[in-house]
Amino acid sequence: MVSFLPRALIACAVMHVASAAAQGPDGPSFAGAEITLPAAIERALARNPDLIASRYQLTAAQGRIVQAGLRVNTELDLELENFAGSGETHGLDALETTLSLSQVIEIGEKRDLRIGVAESDRDLVVIEQRARELDVLAEVVRRFITVVAAQERQRFAQEATALARQTLDAITQRVEAALSPVAEQSRARIALTRALIEERQAGSELRAARYSLASQWGDTEPTFGIANADLFRFEAEQSFQAFFDRLERSPDFIAFASVARLRDAELRLAQAQARPNIAVGVGIRRFEATDDLALVASFTKPLAIRNENQGAILEARARRAQTDAERQAALTRARGSVFALYQEISAARARAETLRGQAVPQAETALSQTRAGYDVGRFSFLELATAQQELLELQEAAIDAAADHHLLRAELERLTSEPLNTPMEAPQP
Repeated sequence: MVSFLPRALIACAVMHVASAAAQGPDGPSFAGAEITLPAAIERALARNPDLIASRYQLTAAQGRIVQAGLRVNTELDLELENFAGSGETHGLDALETTLSLSQVIEIGEKRDLRIGVAESDRDLVVIEQRARELDVLAEVVRRFITVVAAQERQRFAQEATALARQTLDAITQRVEAALSPVAEQSRARIALTRALIEERQAGSELRAARYSLASQWGDTEPTFGIANADLFRFEAEQSFQAFFDRLERSPDFIAFASVARLRDAELRLAQAQARPNIAVGVGIRRFEATDDLALVASFTKPLAIRNENQGAILEARARRAQTDAERQAALTRARGSVFALYQEISAARARAETLRGQAVPQAETALSQTRAGYDVGRFSFLELATAQQELLELQEAAIDAAADHHLLRAELERLTSEPLNTPMEAPQP
């Protein structure tokens, strides 16, 4: 099904595959290896265990088409009469043996209608397979974003550790010069310890995110170290109506059309089955008493007096109407989801751009000023630590907002199943 997805969510990549993001190697086996979103998608399409398993459903659907096209088997009938009785029928003297062949003749093109039902079922399986592929690829996008965000968090955690170590060194010099109390040195050591703990936690989360992404193509261990993407690269905004118009072209809603065709085929088959089949037979009969032979013929047709298949027809009509009602209900829910996601995506982007473009630079300036003032005794260590903590919190908030934007955009892309942006090539060396 690769052809259905224009390298699927590569275009839905949600994040431009651009210059390398943060680096955080955690093992010599894949410390230098990189992976891009298109490469991750390629691997998932080819090797995702769930997709591999689900593709057998199409083979099974083809089998149902073959079975539906088979005609009713001819029956061979052997009948023995007038033996082992009393009087003239004692023993085998009056035995009559009849050997005949009979064939059911289906009325109302039932065979063609059965094939139509099986083919409609096969078409539905194809659509469901496409939707399942989109689900997998959307999950790859989400996990890829999670890795990129974890890389950013680890990088900031490493910077926070370096900052805490520099602060401890500076305070140690001031303590040794009797310019600061020893208590400030103890607080700085505690801050460094906390930063080291958070750095280890960030590393652990990054490793878990890598393993989670690698599992999407069946790897038990990741063979990459860096997810190559820019978390803070945002695409041009599109109108809400553009997303809304794409909604009904997604496999989720195309599936409703396939289900409707299946229900129509089932209804036609149920109506045809109201017309009873006929069975004709021809054979030969041997009379033991005279050693004579004779031809026999039969004709059978059920009388549709009580059972005209009306219950099955009623059920088929109800299921057809139910499909239309379910489609309308799903469309109403999806429209609400598109609107909510669109609003949240815009809010997350605005939050990320404001934090990274305004709040973080202001916090960096404030920290620089506070550090300079602390060096000359104008500010206390508490004020310096507060300025450092504010910067770290704003950096973390910016990462969270950018990750939220891309994750929400991935959800919207899955819902509309249309590319949002053009994929970029990996950075050239």
